Amino acid sequence: MDIAILGAGDVGGTLGRRFASIGHTVHFGVPNPKGEKYQKLVSEIGSSSTVDTVADAAQKADVILLATPWDKTEAAINDAGDVTGKIVIDATNPLKFDASGLGLSEGFSNSGGEMVARWAKGARVVKTFNQTGFENMANPDYPNGRNVMFVCGDHAEARETVRHLAEEIGFDAIDAGALSIARLLEPMAMLWIHLYQNTDLKRGFAFAIVRR
Repeated sequence: MDIAILGAGDVGGTLGRRFASIGHTVHFGVPNPKGEKYQKLVSEIGSSSTVDTVADAAQKADVILLATPWDKTEAAINDAGDVTGKIVIDATNPLKFDASGLGLSEGFSNSGGEMVARWAKGARVVKTFNQTGFENMANPDYPNGRNVMFVCGDHAEARETVRHLAEEIGFDAIDAGALSIARLLEPMAMLWIHLYQNTDLKRGFAFAIVRR
């Protein structure tokens, strides 16, 4: 599968490495493809990855993953061009920072995932990979279980494709239903951030499902 990853920071770079390691071809889409850090990243990954402009990366792939800062996400979607029929994975969180600290700019009756769907007209938007840190994306396995990763979206086939992709890289991937469930998954991400910033858990923990 050809996967475009818009953004090549901690999240985008880590997921790109993981996808390439299981046989997918990864096209990173960034504003400056000739940048030294991006060239180093694709050199480390090898021939199964390229770095391109956002538009070129998006057009090479059937699946596009958004790993951009929230305030750059709409612009990245616009730069991607026509995404009709493509699966767009939203791995972002609508974070804001104000006098009260770090929080979410959307919630209750809206979500970042639903906003992405409005921006990415004609795409099949799936929300996932937003609920944990990049270290857990590199290795979702813990001694007593796997990091859970919920997946939501309004298109059942696209949702299952993405759920399987998350499962392929080691997550306990669970179909959570419609895209509006992003209103729950984004606060879940905020809880993970709160716990690593304010407790002794730091970043070495993950959420998991316990089954009978």
